[in-house]
Amino acid sequence: MPNLYHLRLLLLHAILFLSLTGCATFSALEAPVPLYESIYIYSGTRLDWAAISQNEVVLKKFRVDPPRYPWVDLPFSFTLDTLLLPVSIYAEVFH
Repeated sequence: MPNLYHLRLLLLHAILFLSLTGCATFSALEAPVPLYESIYIYSGTRLDWAAISQNEVVLKKFRVDPPRYPWVDLPFSFTLDTLLLPVSIYAEVFH
């Protein structure tokens, strides 16, 4: 019978494997966006949330495909968006 450590390790590997389908933060930051549109601040989190809520207007604004599993990618994108917030603010101000 597997112990709790092995179950946690298996769950971690499953989450990491599913998150390889695409990072919304990097996808959104690399998207070709006109100068008058603003998408840099928490862009990956907003892209994931638009995919979860099936908001076609916001998805078209990003001009990239959302991750295959946005619920799995959401916490990772939120963390990465928070870490990249100074860079995102700089890109937003000087875009």
